[in-house]
Amino acid sequence: MRKEITRLKKIIKNSNKIVVFSGAGLSTESGIPTYRGAGGLWTKYDPSIYANINYFQQDPSYYWRFFQEIRYPMIKKAKPNNAHLALVQLEKQGKIYRVITQNIDGLHQLAGQSHVIELHGNTRRFFCMNCSKNYSMDDAYSLLKKLFPPRCVCGGILRPDTVFFGEPLKSSELERAVHSAKKCDLFLVVGSSLVVTPAAELPIVAKRYNAKLAIVNIDPTPLDEIADILINEKASKVLSEIIEKTNS
Repeated sequence: MRKEITRLKKIIKNSNKIVVFSGAGLSTESGIPTYRGAGGLWTKYDPSIYANINYFQQDPSYYWRFFQEIRYPMIKKAKPNNAHLALVQLEKQGKIYRVITQNIDGLHQLAGQSHVIELHGNTRRFFCMNCSKNYSMDDAYSLLKKLFPPRCVCGGILRPDTVFFGEPLKSSELERAVHSAKKCDLFLVVGSSLVVTPAAELPIVAKRYNAKLAIVNIDPTPLDEIADILINEKASKVLSEIIEKTNS
C-alpha cells in the first residue's frame, strides 16, 4: 500500500485537473453508515418504501418518520472528516477541477469544497411539491414538530431535494459530471463501490479520454482491473498521508 500511495502522490503532483468521485464510504468516517453491506441503513430501513418516489407520493409519513428519528439527528451530528479536509487542501493547491459525489450529506461543502456536483441531490435541502418554495433541513424539522407530515405555507407537502428511487438523475448534473470526466487528467474515486449506474460509468468515460484512474476504497469494485492505482484502505488515511507528503 505504501508504494501505491507514493505513486498516487506523484500522479497528483503531475496533475492539474483532478476530478474526485466520492461515494458513501467517504462519509462512514463521519458517522454516516453506508446503505449497503453489514450494518448499512438498508438492513434496518426499507429503501423501497422511504426512498421510493411512488410510495412517498402515496404516503410520505414513512419517510418523515425516518427523517425525524434517524436522518436529521445523524446529519446534524456529522462533521467533515480528514478525507474531506484533505480534498479541500488539494483544491486550494489548484489540483481539483470538480468533485462529483453520490453522497447527499453536504459534507464536502461543509468542509469548504467549492465545485461540487451532487448527482443524487442534498438531504439538507427541501422544497414544496406544490409551489417549489425552498426550505432548509432545520426549517423542515421545525415544521415537522408542528405538523406531520410538514407542509408549505401554500399547503403543499415538503420533500427532500434528493433523487428518489423511480426518479432519473437531474440531467443538468449528469451532463456536468460527464463533461468533467472528459476534461480531467486524473479521475480519483474515493469511497465508492462503483455499482450504481449511470454514475459508475463516469470512470470509464474518463479513461476513454486518456485520464488516469485511481481508486481508493476499502472493498473491491467492478473497475479495479482498469485502475492505474488501486488502494484498498480508508480514504482519510490515504488522503491525509498524501497531503502530508505533498506539503513536505
